[in-house]
Amino acid sequence: QVRLVESGGGLVQPGGSLRLSCAASGRIFSILDMGWYRQAPGKQREFVAGISGGSTNYADSVKGRFTISRHNAENTVYLQMNTLKPEDTAVYYCNAGLVDSVYKNPGTYWGQGTQVTVSS
Repeated sequence: QVRLVESGGGLVQPGGSLRLSCAASGRIFSILDMGWYRQAPGKQREFVAGISGGSTNYADSVKGRFTISRHNAENTVYLQMNTLKPEDTAVYYCNAGLVDSVYKNPGTYWGQGTQVTVSS
């Protein structure tokens, strides 16, 4: 079984910063890519940032403010969020494309989500 566990969410004032972490554990053979999505109340889940190998990509709405990074040895991905805005308020979900160590099948896995609230 594979688990993704996020941490680091919370309440922050506009203009502030937060750092989200997501640790993958369990029967992992290899991780292909990792990323972050978010879902605001009443809206669909949307892509925020992704990292695969040495490449990163970002949603236009967060470019220049958010930075995704990965610690390969610890199967952990981070999202540094700066200059936060009220519209960044959402539940943030970690996502990983990986191959499990038991069946060697590729699959997509999700964390349980962590709440980020940007408000004064």
